[in-house]
Amino acid sequence: MKRAQPKIAGFFDGVSILRGQMQYFLAVDAGGTKTRGAIGNEERELARSETATIKLLRTSSGQARHNLENLLGELARSQGIDLKSVSRICVGTSGISVPLVANWIRETVGMLVDGELLLCGDEEIALDAAFHEGPGVLVVAGTGSNIVGRTRSGQLAHAGGWGPALADEGSGYWIGHHALRKAFRAQDEGRRTKLLEDVLQAWKLAGIENLVEKANSIPPPDFSALVPVVTACAESGDAVACELLTEAGEELAKLASLVLGRLQQLDEETTPRVAFTGGVLQNIGKVRAAMTSALRRTNPKVEILPQPVDPIEGALWRARQGR
Repeated sequence: MKRAQPKIAGFFDGVSILRGQMQYFLAVDAGGTKTRGAIGNEERELARSETATIKLLRTSSGQARHNLENLLGELARSQGIDLKSVSRICVGTSGISVPLVANWIRETVGMLVDGELLLCGDEEIALDAAFHEGPGVLVVAGTGSNIVGRTRSGQLAHAGGWGPALADEGSGYWIGHHALRKAFRAQDEGRRTKLLEDVLQAWKLAGIENLVEKANSIPPPDFSALVPVVTACAESGDAVACELLTEAGEELAKLASLVLGRLQQLDEETTPRVAFTGGVLQNIGKVRAAMTSALRRTNPKVEILPQPVDPIEGALWRARQGR
């Protein structure tokens, strides 16, 4: 009679897996607002989950660890496995060049998961989702923004992504911040706009003086929270808001064109392909249309993928590949 495989004690109560039964892989996309995760085996994705951000630049280390434990624990329980039995986990996040961010992820994930950790930029997992190991340009526009391209040989080229104080053109933070700048400029010029009125209501402020104080406070407010206000104004026909969303798309197109040019310098035969991801480009049609139109004006041969890519798919693909 064949002896039954012994069970490994679970990290969570009641969670176990038969040793050697199957390989499991974890994928994490750590965004500035939320963190998404998935678990899969060698062939397919099995489950997904979502939690608040784990980025230390946007929350405390204690809260970040709590969020990560909840995310990974929910994924493990969904398949009845032990996190210690996961073969490999890929975490994609912005700011991996910042030691505080990278070291915290390595240390915290290492305490929860025994498998190999692959830590890479959020733009890299999105590139993998769009093109796997192939060439192309990826435009990321969510809370922040970043553009990255890859040649056929794997060389990378970047533009933007220097953070909200220096760049992040076309991002949610940029849109919210520039909405106030444009709204106050419109007031100085005597142009009509609902932006100031709607921001006051969204932030529950009594008057302009309170808005000036809040906008100039240290640390600054979360300007990205104003994106729904801006999009609602634009949808109602507000000219200033419409101009801003068009400008956001055109700024992203300028950066994407820079990267396309660099890829052509590195490899003349690289096909000009562009993919996009992030809440701004996924959810705000005016920004997406402006970016697409501007890209095609400057790069007539460019191929733009019609649907947003899913970074989680890229992270899971990379976890399976082990690189």
